[in-house]
Amino acid sequence: MPYRWTSPPDAQVQELHLWPHNSLPQRGMAAFVLATFTLILIPALPLLGSVVLWGLLPFVMGAVWAMYFALRRNRRARQIIEVLTLDADDTHLTRTEANGRVQEWDCNRYWTQVTKYDDEGPVPHYVTLKGKGREVEIGAFLSEEERIALYDELLRALRR
Repeated sequence: MPYRWTSPPDAQVQELHLWPHNSLPQRGMAAFVLATFTLILIPALPLLGSVVLWGLLPFVMGAVWAMYFALRRNRRARQIIEVLTLDADDTHLTRTEANGRVQEWDCNRYWTQVTKYDDEGPVPHYVTLKGKGREVEIGAFLSEEERIALYDELLRALRR
């Protein structure tokens, strides 16, 4: 799961780290781009030594570069991390966006409410934290099953 409690359940301060799932690691992306380039060039083998290859090569290189650029941009856009810290008195949520912008929310742990909107949110099983007159989302980038499990874990963690 793309979230992990970094401290044991019975610790005084509990910390939960959440991040989007990245299905294509850096090495996998490099292999994919290389394989795509190789597969594109296979039909061009009969053109070796002809002028047509030089006319076709810029378009092939442009297509490979565009694919590489799109994959890199997607990877950078998914560099989001959310950190939820639960101590004896406070609940603190920090979200760091891919562009470096940081959003923070905190509340007294006693008054923190975890809510799951099954159908009313922007995604199914939308999980929020509510307190101090503000409601913030947590883990909106997770899958449906992961949000359901996160909701249950947050309820258990806040009851302690």
